[in-house]
Amino acid sequence: METTLYLPIKRFLEAAGYSVKGEIAGCDLVGLSDGEPPIVVICELKLSFNLELILQAVDRAAASDEVWIAARVSAKGKGRESDRRYRDLCRRLGFGMLGVADSGQVDILVSPISALPRRNTRKRSRLVDEHRRRKGDPTVGGSTRAPIMTAYRQQALACAAAMRDGPLRPRDLKALAPKAGAILRDNVYGWFERIDRGIYGLTLAGAEALLRWPPAADESAIKIG
Repeated sequence: METTLYLPIKRFLEAAGYSVKGEIAGCDLVGLSDGEPPIVVICELKLSFNLELILQAVDRAAASDEVWIAARVSAKGKGRESDRRYRDLCRRLGFGMLGVADSGQVDILVSPISALPRRNTRKRSRLVDEHRRRKGDPTVGGSTRAPIMTAYRQQALACAAAMRDGPLRPRDLKALAPKAGAILRDNVYGWFERIDRGIYGLTLAGAEALLRWPPAADESAIKIG
């Protein structure tokens, strides 16, 4: 699974000075540098280098300053990472290539040195905002079978946890969840119910969500499933 590549790549980019989180706005991995505005780095993961990985990188390019693609290298040296044409295509597009060995070692196969296309500032801002609002790094990059632990879901869980002892008003939850009012009103996950004017309680679905994602769990830990 692509998730097996996530931690080696995360460590590689953190060593380069980036704050790294997985599954941000559809991207397998997003890294932000310190400073304003931050440098935005996106990395897409696949078990092997293929055309789909290139196409994903093309789609991400407008929202970032730097795009990498990463895959496991072939033990026999016969993968696309050995194909000069594939590497040359990455160079022409301005994408970096990272190879991950079975040992977890990460090697730079191609450096991202070419100019990238004109930025999409809206996509870029959405990436930066979600990265900064998300607490910790709760989702492994490359995950496809489990719900993504977004900043919105984290705030909804914080509201649900606070309501275990009884109904509350949105203003009671502001310190835990800045968007508490909208979260309770919109009730995207079906976790809340309106008890009275301006007062909300927890539904059975909300109680079940707290069992699936216990609030005592370390929010910074990587979880699969």
